[in-house]
Amino acid sequence: MRIAQIAPLFERVPPRLYGGTERIVSYLTEELVRQGHDVTLFASGDSKTAARLVPCCDLALRLNPVARDPLPYHVEQVRKRAHEFDILHFHIKFIHAPLAHGVADRTVTTVHGRLDSPDLASLLRNLSAAPARCRLEQSAQLLA
Repeated sequence: MRIAQIAPLFERVPPRLYGGTERIVSYLTEELVRQGHDVTLFASGDSKTAARLVPCCDLALRLNPVARDPLPYHVEQVRKRAHEFDILHFHIKFIHAPLAHGVADRTVTTVHGRLDSPDLASLLRNLSAAPARCRLEQSAQLLA
């Protein structure tokens, strides 16, 4: 299976120190590779992985004094290459929501961290990705 793992770009994968989400992405990516899947990791260029690495920026954004807006870095490379994968697993909250239209049937989103924000409940109710809609609505109901 051709799997894309899309990591947040604020820390490298795996992180040198703190970086809970990036650490989980690393564990998952390395295990998928170990099991024989064709895995591509979209992450910062200073990341280390046994998967194919697509550097979305040269250096983790937290350490990069040149990067001012993280959004373009998080979605541009994935948008260009989404057609290459059977599964796109996003770990970047909902930054990718506009990109997911057209590939929603191949998209998995793992939201790391807190889910009890009233603002998040509104977003979950309004997302219209068909295959995930019922799960998103259930999540929104839990938060309401």
